[in-house]
Amino acid sequence: MRRLRGPGKTYRRGDPGFDAAILETSFSGRDPGVRPDVLRQPNTVAEAVAAVEEACREGQNISVCSGGHSWSQNHLRDGGMLIDMARINGIEVDKERRIARVGPGCWCIHLDRRLAKDGLFFPVGHAPDIGMGGFLLQGGFGWNSRRLGLGCENVLGVDVVLADGREIHASATENADLFWAARGAGPGFFALVTRYHLRVHPRPKAMGMKMQIFRERHLEDLFRWADEIGGDVADTVEFQMVITPRVLGLGVPGVEVLAPVLAPSWAEARKAVSFLNGPMRRKASITTPLIPISTTWMSTIVSKTHFPPKMRWCVDNMWTDAPMEDLLPGLRRISETMPAAPSHALWLNWRPKGGRPDMAFSREASQYLAVYGEWRRAEDDARYANWATERMREMEPLSRGVQLADENLARRPAWFVEPAALERLDAIRAKYDPQGRFRSWAGRPDALKERPAPAPSAAREATGPAPVA
Repeated sequence: MRRLRGPGKTYRRGDPGFDAAILETSFSGRDPGVRPDVLRQPNTVAEAVAAVEEACREGQNISVCSGGHSWSQNHLRDGGMLIDMARINGIEVDKERRIARVGPGCWCIHLDRRLAKDGLFFPVGHAPDIGMGGFLLQGGFGWNSRRLGLGCENVLGVDVVLADGREIHASATENADLFWAARGAGPGFFALVTRYHLRVHPRPKAMGMKMQIFRERHLEDLFRWADEIGGDVADTVEFQMVITPRVLGLGVPGVEVLAPVLAPSWAEARKAVSFLNGPMRRKASITTPLIPISTTWMSTIVSKTHFPPKMRWCVDNMWTDAPMEDLLPGLRRISETMPAAPSHALWLNWRPKGGRPDMAFSREASQYLAVYGEWRRAEDDARYANWATERMREMEPLSRGVQLADENLARRPAWFVEPAALERLDAIRAKYDPQGRFRSWAGRPDALKERPAPAPSAAREATGPAPVA
């Protein structure tokens, strides 16, 4: 996607360039076939306020996008107004107070680079062109989040435009209910964020990656091993495994075992990734040393290898605390049915430590699994468009819900917050957006019956977090 610059623009149905401008708001190459009546691309907060006021006068629903990195293209709806905040992307850094202020259209890679100049860090998203607006609203699942917390936990306040055009600030001490909602409501948030106030941290002195490559025949042994040792992996490491039809270095189906590490020193970094020298190493086709690499470069490489632009996508995910033996049949089926590369599945050793602040984000588990179906040709839509949905539907009995970053709510509604949090979100929406001006999620979990949670394995009972209720 291109980063928008220059003066704000307005496109209406029938205007030259309207269709192209609408499709340019989406990272995905699919045309969902729906169009808003008007697209507003404000260049200033005043123009954003004017857009909301216009929608209010015209009785239009409002959809919002910041970076357009929504796999499901949640912001593309039929009728109403689409407000594209990509041009409101400024960055201000107060080095002494360790506070950054960013516009919602700011890309993760640009914030990461700017903070690096001052030796500072924020847990930005893993792809470079994710807009901070959507990233932070849905939770903010970023680099070093196991240690520093989710992105939304590091939000100190938000400046927003309400459905009636009023500009207000929300924080823990001011409009606290709206601040609670802004940290986890995702695409169901009912106001327009114009600026985030963020807590930033000292930049880790050691950033690097250690990697192992395995052929597909080792999949089950790998996941059993990962489940067994996951609770002992340092929180400076994002221990993850990628199932792919084309592993790096071999070009055959298999599993890439990745250990990005962000630590206070190289001695600690080396110790943190030493678990890769365990019993599975002898089965690895490739084992790399710990390679120094910044988050900026890790994001750029991941984007090119696994998330190229203008692919056609079907993405879905699940949080789970299920025993690994119960998960293995689903993981094997994912591997055997996956569309061609760069399609892939990500398993992440999450293991939350607990103690999250009270916020809308309220559902997670010890493991995270996401599936990314990717293809280029429109004629393959019928073949692949439901692949991710079907795989996650088959594993639903083992799921504790989904993360909004990889949501698929239009095709498969699932719990992304706790039921009490959803009720609270509805009550706060009724207060700030009583007419429902801002569009909500593409699908709601209200009608779903909560399944009993799978029993944790013996190892996880000893080392893992308490299950999310």
